[in-house]
Amino acid sequence: MWGGRTGALLWVSKLRPTGVVWRGPLNCNVASLAGSSSPQCWNCGGLGGPLRGDRFFCPQCRALQPPDPTRDYFSLMDCNHSFRVDTAKLQHRYQELQRLVHPDFFSQRSQTEKDFSEKHSTLVNDAYKTLLAPLSRGLYLLKLQGIEIPEGTDHEMDSQFLVEIMEINEKLAEAQSETALDEIESVVQAKQKELTDNVSRAFERDDFEKAKELLTKMRYFSNIEEKIKLKKIPL
Repeated sequence: MWGGRTGALLWVSKLRPTGVVWRGPLNCNVASLAGSSSPQCWNCGGLGGPLRGDRFFCPQCRALQPPDPTRDYFSLMDCNHSFRVDTAKLQHRYQELQRLVHPDFFSQRSQTEKDFSEKHSTLVNDAYKTLLAPLSRGLYLLKLQGIEIPEGTDHEMDSQFLVEIMEINEKLAEAQSETALDEIESVVQAKQKELTDNVSRAFERDDFEKAKELLTKMRYFSNIEEKIKLKKIPL
């Protein structure tokens, strides 16, 4: 079905009710060929896998290769290593990759390729969800710098901020109407927008400690947002 060519075009699959149909060429960089230092393909022994860059299939036998363990989410989703992300481009990339590696397209392939497909698809899902939301994106950027924010960091926050969070939580606990919940939600969203803008500027200055402080605050407000959603769900 794949053919034996090693050219720069890789055909993309699309699932339809009657089965799997191959169509289109995708970006030529998706099928860029490996250099002489590439490891061997698990299936045919040719140069090809595990893969680097955007080449998911062996150029010799077209077998799906295992995910590249050294590749981070930004590289996988074709995004700059930046807090600012083009979400429309991110979504397009997500759909592009899932058309390549989704398990639905490997039901008739070998068990090894089925397993690799599951791993690829899960990795793409995780990368997309992580980079889509500002909070998780910022935390991931810090992680790439070797910085993580553990749970229970109250002692590192200023008392004024903690009092603000406590007061919002008290209002949320007392809120009995949809209008009251909407007012609290509006306040929290405005706080998150301000913090997101400040986080972006901190990363632009490579001020990771400031970004860590701001993202910690964002996490507090994110927890309140989750509480609001739960309270809006009718019992």
